Amino acid sequence: MRLANKVAIVTGAAQGIGAATARKYAREGAKVVLTDLLDKGSAVAQEIRDEGFDCDFFQADIAKSSDVQALIQHAVQTYGALHVICNVAGINIPGSVVDLDESIWDLTFAVNVKSMFLTAKYGIPEMIKCGGGSIINTGSANSFVAEPMLSAYVASKGGILMLTKQMALDFAKDNIRVNCVCPGWVDTTINDAHHDLFGGRAVLEAAIEEVQPIGRVIRPEEIADVNLFLASDESSSMTGSAIVCDGGITAK
Repeated sequence: MRLANKVAIVTGAAQGIGAATARKYAREGAKVVLTDLLDKGSAVAQEIRDEGFDCDFFQADIAKSSDVQALIQHAVQTYGALHVICNVAGINIPGSVVDLDESIWDLTFAVNVKSMFLTAKYGIPEMIKCGGGSIINTGSANSFVAEPMLSAYVASKGGILMLTKQMALDFAKDNIRVNCVCPGWVDTTINDAHHDLFGGRAVLEAAIEEVQPIGRVIRPEEIADVNLFLASDESSSMTGSAIVCDGGITAK
């Protein structure tokens, strides 16, 4: 029970890495509030409750200040505290800076970066009341290396890494740790549009070693394991760090 007596919020929890992280947090003793714009997050929460764990779902658009404030208030009112925020929600819509519509650029930064600003803005004061906490932001291998036709996504993931480091400096004195998890190619729906850049999912998976040296896609549960480590006291000395779990992409 590595997260016993902790209250955690997981964004983007209706599927993929977010859902896998919420399950691991609950199984390790945390009281978890799942949030997503997709209402199917409620089914994930029900599955977790059916296993006998404390869990709730709060539908929200985390790019909106009012929704995030309501989310934080809901978590604190429901479970009495807030110790962990795991920011998983994100979008990836391909396009060069010439091809990409301006609205897609704005949406990408709203979902991928602004949401992390908002959960920290309204969540950190509650964490301070509890004596500290852990914020885990989801970056990417693209926080370090660029990739063709992903202008908005790559720029947003680079921004997430620097935002993580900046927040870590500001709130270390409050016993709040802020770290960044940087996955490689994970088997989640965020990559659906990206598959087309490689000629489709089947083509990508047939040539995965050219993209990811471990020779396979990464499972959401493998990233959730890293999110669990950073939420737990086992990572108590870590803040401002980026954990790269990219199957070797950035080693090339």
